[in-house]
Amino acid sequence: MNRELEYMFVQSARVWIPDAEEVWKSAELTKDYKNDDASLQLMLEDGTTIDHKLDPKTKNLPYLRNPDILVGENDLTALSYLHEPAVLHNLKVRFIDSKLIYTYCGIVLVAINPYETLPIYGTDIINAYSGQNMGDMDPHIFAVAEEAYKQMARDERNQSIIVSGESGAGKTVSAKYAMRYFATVSGSASEANVEEKVLASNPIMEAIGNAKTTRNDNSSRFGKYIEIGFDNRYRIIGANMRTYLLEKSRVVFQADEERNYHIFYQLCASANQPEFKNLRLSTANDFLYTRQGRSPVIEGVDDAKELRTTRHAFTLLGINESYQIGLFQVLAAILHLGNVEIKDRDSDSSLIAPNNRHLTAFCELVGVTYQDMSQWLCHRKLKTATETYIKPLPRLQATNARDALSKHIYAKLFNWIVEHVNKALVTNVKQHSFIGVLDIYGFETFEINSFEQFCINYANEKLQQQFNMHVFKLEQEEYMKEQIPWTLIDFYDNQPCINLIEAKMGILDLLDEECKMPKGSDDSWAQKLYNTHLKTCSLFEKPRMSNRAFIIQHFADKVEYQCEGFLEKNKDTVNEEQIHVLKASKKFDLLVELFQDEEKATTPTGQVPGTGGRTRLSIKPDKGRDTSSKEHKKTVGCQFRNSLQMLMETLNATTPHYVRCIKPNDFKLAFSFDPKRAVQQLRACGVLETIRISAAGFPSRWTYQEFFSRYRVLMKQKDVLPDKKLTCKNVLEKLVQDQDKYQFGKTKIFFRAGQVAYLEKLRADKLRAACIRIQKTIRCWLARKKYLRQRSAVITIQRFTRGYQARCLVKFMRRTQAATVIQKYQRMCVERKRYRQKQAAALAMQTILRAYMARQKYQALLREHKAVIIQKHVRGWLARCWYKCCLEAIVYLQCCIRRMRAKRELKKLKIEARSVEHFKKLNKGMENKIMQLQRKIDEQNKDNRVISEKLVSLESSYASESERMRGELGRLRGVEEDAKNKANQVSSLLEELEKLRKELSVTQQEKKTIEDWAQKYRDEMEKMVSELKDQNGLLKKEKDDLNKMIQEQSQQMTEKMTRAIAQETQQLETDLNEERSRYQNLLTEHLRLEEKYDDLKEELAHSTNVSKPGHRRTDSTHSSNESEYTYNSEYAELEDGSRVGEDVTRGMDTSLTLKLQKRVTELEQEKQSLRNELENREEQFQRARARDDAQFRKARGAELEYESLKRQELESENKKLRHDLAEMRQSLLGGAAAGTGAPGSPAYKVLLDQLNASCEELEVRKEEVLILRSQLVSQKEAMHHKETMTEPSVFAQDVNKLKDADELKQAYVGLKDTNRLLEQQLQAQRRTYDSEVESLRGELQNVKEENNRQQQLLAQNLQLPPEARIEASLQHEITRLTNENLELMADDPTASREARVIILRRMVDLMEQLEKQDRTIRKLKKQLKVYSKRIGEMGAGQAEGQTSPGQMVEEPIHPVNIPRREKDFQGMLEYKKEDEMKLVKNLILELKPRGVAVNLIPGLPAYILFMCLRHADYLNDDQKVRTLLTSTINSIKKILKKRGDDFETVSFWLANTCRFLHCLKQYSGDEAFMKHNTSRQNEHCLSNFDLAEYRQVISDLAIQIYQQLVKCMENILQPMIVSGMLEHETIQGVSGVKPTGLRKRTSSIADEGTYTLDSILRQLSAFHSTMCQHGTDPELIKQVVKQLFYIIGAVTLNNLLLRKDMCSWSKGMQIRYNVSQLEEWLRDKGLMNCGAKETLEPLIQAAQLLQVKKKTEEDAEAICSMCHALTTAQIVKVLNLYTPVNEFEERVSVAFIRTIQTRLRDRSESPQLLMDTKMIYPVTFPFSPSSLALETIQIPTSLNLSFLTRV
Repeated sequence: MNRELEYMFVQSARVWIPDAEEVWKSAELTKDYKNDDASLQLMLEDGTTIDHKLDPKTKNLPYLRNPDILVGENDLTALSYLHEPAVLHNLKVRFIDSKLIYTYCGIVLVAINPYETLPIYGTDIINAYSGQNMGDMDPHIFAVAEEAYKQMARDERNQSIIVSGESGAGKTVSAKYAMRYFATVSGSASEANVEEKVLASNPIMEAIGNAKTTRNDNSSRFGKYIEIGFDNRYRIIGANMRTYLLEKSRVVFQADEERNYHIFYQLCASANQPEFKNLRLSTANDFLYTRQGRSPVIEGVDDAKELRTTRHAFTLLGINESYQIGLFQVLAAILHLGNVEIKDRDSDSSLIAPNNRHLTAFCELVGVTYQDMSQWLCHRKLKTATETYIKPLPRLQATNARDALSKHIYAKLFNWIVEHVNKALVTNVKQHSFIGVLDIYGFETFEINSFEQFCINYANEKLQQQFNMHVFKLEQEEYMKEQIPWTLIDFYDNQPCINLIEAKMGILDLLDEECKMPKGSDDSWAQKLYNTHLKTCSLFEKPRMSNRAFIIQHFADKVEYQCEGFLEKNKDTVNEEQIHVLKASKKFDLLVELFQDEEKATTPTGQVPGTGGRTRLSIKPDKGRDTSSKEHKKTVGCQFRNSLQMLMETLNATTPHYVRCIKPNDFKLAFSFDPKRAVQQLRACGVLETIRISAAGFPSRWTYQEFFSRYRVLMKQKDVLPDKKLTCKNVLEKLVQDQDKYQFGKTKIFFRAGQVAYLEKLRADKLRAACIRIQKTIRCWLARKKYLRQRSAVITIQRFTRGYQARCLVKFMRRTQAATVIQKYQRMCVERKRYRQKQAAALAMQTILRAYMARQKYQALLREHKAVIIQKHVRGWLARCWYKCCLEAIVYLQCCIRRMRAKRELKKLKIEARSVEHFKKLNKGMENKIMQLQRKIDEQNKDNRVISEKLVSLESSYASESERMRGELGRLRGVEEDAKNKANQVSSLLEELEKLRKELSVTQQEKKTIEDWAQKYRDEMEKMVSELKDQNGLLKKEKDDLNKMIQEQSQQMTEKMTRAIAQETQQLETDLNEERSRYQNLLTEHLRLEEKYDDLKEELAHSTNVSKPGHRRTDSTHSSNESEYTYNSEYAELEDGSRVGEDVTRGMDTSLTLKLQKRVTELEQEKQSLRNELENREEQFQRARARDDAQFRKARGAELEYESLKRQELESENKKLRHDLAEMRQSLLGGAAAGTGAPGSPAYKVLLDQLNASCEELEVRKEEVLILRSQLVSQKEAMHHKETMTEPSVFAQDVNKLKDADELKQAYVGLKDTNRLLEQQLQAQRRTYDSEVESLRGELQNVKEENNRQQQLLAQNLQLPPEARIEASLQHEITRLTNENLELMADDPTASREARVIILRRMVDLMEQLEKQDRTIRKLKKQLKVYSKRIGEMGAGQAEGQTSPGQMVEEPIHPVNIPRREKDFQGMLEYKKEDEMKLVKNLILELKPRGVAVNLIPGLPAYILFMCLRHADYLNDDQKVRTLLTSTINSIKKILKKRGDDFETVSFWLANTCRFLHCLKQYSGDEAFMKHNTSRQNEHCLSNFDLAEYRQVISDLAIQIYQQLVKCMENILQPMIVSGMLEHETIQGVSGVKPTGLRKRTSSIADEGTYTLDSILRQLSAFHSTMCQHGTDPELIKQVVKQLFYIIGAVTLNNLLLRKDMCSWSKGMQIRYNVSQLEEWLRDKGLMNCGAKETLEPLIQAAQLLQVKKKTEEDAEAICSMCHALTTAQIVKVLNLYTPVNEFEERVSVAFIRTIQTRLRDRSESPQLLMDTKMIYPVTFPFSPSSLALETIQIPTSLNLSFLTRV
């Protein structure tokens, strides 16, 4: 032991140390512990180091912490170290981190109130726990309920569920959920409705028995025990409620922040209601009994609304309105009685003031006199042996008497309500067993504890004793079962405490004795207690500072009780005369009913048993006990002791199940855990005692296989033996030296507390050492690999470095040599460059100077020459300039006038621009304007060119003028020379020269002005042109943008419409699937009720011996759709027999039968309505996809109407043909000569005339058809041309709608609209062209196809006989015309409607004429053959003549022998009417599927039945068709009812029913089903009956068979799924085994064998092969496989979500491997595209979730994107349940889970946690035609169908 301690208490070991705040705090050893150490060196979790002192006497070490892998276990007994801190920590981790409120503690379920609504109580959770072993699923109240229900059914023993806990811990809710579970699994939810009634009683019991306390706003102030009764089939039949411990003192007194019972405040809140006016109520603050707590309102609670709920519950339980008003009167009277003020008259007497309004109201409400009540409220009657005295009461005693009366009335009312609730829950069916649910207080201790707490703690002592004994007994049974040595375990026995209370001279005895004393008081009773028990009982103590209190050491804690009020509460005195006054009420019957069981006044010692006449006790009356006067004298304590004893007897007679409810905090905070409050309740409720009992023995238990798998690493190879048990023994002897630490049982190994942790540490050390060795080897390998890589790299670097250095040296030498050469040549270049620069500079300067001088000289000459030319033209220029100014002024005036007119016109156009009609004109006007502007621009460009030309001409004229002037100058020089001679002319010439110079300067200035103006004009024109180009570019850009916008909008609209259509289609498909699912579920429910109805009829038939008369025949005109609900003769006989036997069975209970019949009728109606709704949905779906077909159906309706009009004509023609036939027969039979039937005879002529007339009629009809076709073609072309012509305008209108009204406000809108319109027209023309080209191509293709069809038709017609060619060609022509008519109708449905109706009628007429002629020809041909044969027989005896050569001699005509061709088999089977039952019996009822499936063709029974049906149709026998179909349907139902659990039978008849349905479709004559038929198969179509309604009936039957097949396969697979997919280790050694708790050992069902994944795959293969052998449609097989895979995935995922031990990394790997094997199976069978893989997606994602990293934000994002098939609740559940199997794995942090929840907050999904395993996908039966020809089918003799004849 010391060695183990030293091994466990080492450095880094974790322990628990006591703490004042957290109760227990975790710490870690920083130093190894030695035996002689007086203290431990510890470090807390916050890093603080402390020195923990050990007790020098005991040397008790602190508690060790469990390994991390054991933290959060489902069962506390699975913990290696069983002690208080381990239990508290495990509960806290599960509650806070994992959000798990349930935990097992051995046989106890610990439930912590989450103060939050959790989604773990739905029907899906109930179904998941139903049938499961208790240790297989996570802890839950449903698991406890399932265990109780299962043990009741298995052991035939009554059960009890004891729910305890303090106020606010959730006891009532837990009890309610347990009852809901029983009602659901026992099938009472739809029949007895007991759970609904019990739940309906909850509002009532809460209103009258619950109140607000300081700890709970809705605290139950009474205990209750509900017995739920079951019949012999374990279905709920009723319930009974017993109440305990009603707190009556709350009626008259409430502490601060508390309230009275809810019902009082509900009445006060509803005082203004009309029906409550006479109660004279007001607010709660106006009454003494409701205002003492000073907290009349509960936040968030509407008392008026709660009263309406309470009244509704009263009504549901059968308490009518008058009784409800009476109850409220009593409650209002109690309130008024509390307000009656009693005053002192003197010190010994009191009085009530006259006309006290509250007493008056009380008297009026209860119907008593004011005088009597006021008299006996202040007086009492004392009786002696001889006399009776009336004694006045002091005010205090009178007030107490008033309060006692109020409590007494309320207790009576409470018991009356409980009694009526029980009456509503009771039934007349005999109870076989029951399950009791006890909802009672837990242990209570307050600052001031009185009589109420004493009774409650006394009851808990008794319950704790019973609990201890039960736990001890279970432990002993387990030890004896495993055959290990059993020693008595020391456990706390609280019998001494119980003896202290209830034994002789105990506390209750002394209390009763003191109550009998005339002057007994609380003080004298306390002294008796001190004297009696203080020295004799160690559990009884006296407080140091008080003489009026005592202390009792209870099992949970010490409690100090105050003696004050004990005697008064134990007596519970009620004034006798007050009761008499109330019983004397004549106006209030309910009050008299409340007190009718009191034959005499209540004595001072208490009430009658069961009336609840005590401070806090209400006991259900025991009617079986004698109510003698002795029992009337029993005190409250005595009554409570007796009732408690009865409760214990009941519990001891049942198997108990314990639920301990824990209140985690006092502030009602969601998922907040207060360790102090929790550990206090754990000590009080016995959980820690259970732990202590378990820890005293061998709490840890392992099977040998589990131990071997877990601790295989501690064994050496030589230690492993074939015998696992012997191996485990040898290993344990080596590992644990002390053999007292373990014991070997038959199947398990038992360990003492702490030994598993010791073994886990050894295992972890061994694994850690192995990891270190692996790490050492890997690190060595990595280091050497790194060294070799580095050495190679260094050598390579050195090689390259040396080479690089050598190359650098060579490069330097080369560069040095090159630099020297470069310097030499560079210096030379510099000098040469400098010389050349100087030389070039000198030459440049010379050149520039010379050029400058030459240019100056040239400019002077040029100016002189140009001046002369300018002077020449200056006058001309001035004239033109004046002309242009005038012209510009005129143009400007014109522009102003036109602008004014344009503005007026623009204003007018703005008004008209809003209408579409003027828009086109506007566009045309703008187009003209653009053309005008364009012309104007062209004219301006032309003027520019003219002006430029003028400028050029002016320059040329100026040059010529200059030349002329030069010539003139020369002449003038000559003249000057002459003038020298003429001196008198010099002065005039000088003046003229000066004048010319002036003119020249003016001319130059004008020229400059003209050039400036020309330049300015040119710039303005260029600017205008650029602006126009920019504007044009903007317009083009806007046009492109608008075109792009239009295209985008059209594309968006197209995409939007596509998406909308896709969504609508998807929604319609979803709605259709939902309707199918609802319809198929309704069919299932109908089938179930139908079977139940048949069972009841059979039971009714067996219960009577009356003979059955013959069956009643069904009307043959009844609708065939009702055949599903009709029965054959034996069912009719049974029904009639039961009807005749009603007199014999008159005493039987037929209410259930009538109810079921009514329910069946309602379901039939609902089914019919759903079927109609389904048909409507399908019609809507079809209309959405093909509206043209709907219009054609309308036209077809007109065709059918017209067809009815033609019947009379057909009948008249029929008569005519019969008449002609009769004449022909008479003419043939009337003649006596032998040559009567010769070709020249009258009969023969008549026959030929009729044939010729028929042929002529056919030719006429053919010509009419050709004419009609030409008319249709021409009409179609006209319609197409009209549509083509109107398309562009329509498109333009659509485009105009896209215009923006604001654009008309801008000046350039015309240009933009015009461009857009032109572009659109161009596009419209292009589209028109493209459409015409496409239409021409389409017509060309149609012509080619028509040509090919005509060729094929011609080839086919050539192969037909001559008489069938005309019919075939006509049929083809009519079909072609019909198609063209449909196309024409689609092109223009409005214009051609009338024409289509006429054409269709004409076509119908042609069809009828054709059919009539065809029938006539066939009949006449038959007659012709018969008559020809007769004629041949008549002329057989004539002699033959001879002829000579060259002569023609008349010979008699030889008779023509027309041999009868052997008739081919038509694929029909004939049977007699009396053989129908034999056919059904041999082909359905007695057929063995296995032999048929192996030896015969698939679907043979379906083919045979259809061939028989064809013959009945051929005979036109309505009755035979109906009876055959009805018998077939009922027989299939019968065989499925008889052998519905046999998979082969169900699969066989599903395949045959579907094949029969396909045959009905394939040979129905409907073109939609005849596409794949051969010509021979088309000849076999039904000709007389339309069986569409029967197809629906058979389809419903197929749906029922499919659902039964799925159910059958599910029942086979269900036991395999969890074991094969989750529990079995497909990959050996991956999963680890953890220690299991007590629950795993107490499973209700023994293990019957282990299934593996191979078992599932083999079973799936068997299913698949069987369905293939039976000929099941491949599409149907895919649907079945998809459903099976959904069941596998859903069941596996649901179990994963409810099993914490399965949520680990290794289990995720196992699941993924198993799913891959399933996918491989799908791949092998070719079923990958059936949708089965998608159904496994949630399971795959859950497995991936178990394996991915769960730490960082990136991991959270990856999980959210990966797990799209899982709901948020499922993801969070898996993360909360994730449990490491080894110490090397890490748990998921709470912060990470919060991150996941935050990211998934916006998901819109169902909050449901589990998948619906009962969900069945809606099945469809795609049409699958058969290529098998009916005439080739042979009937084997093994079927015993020799009475069938082939036809």
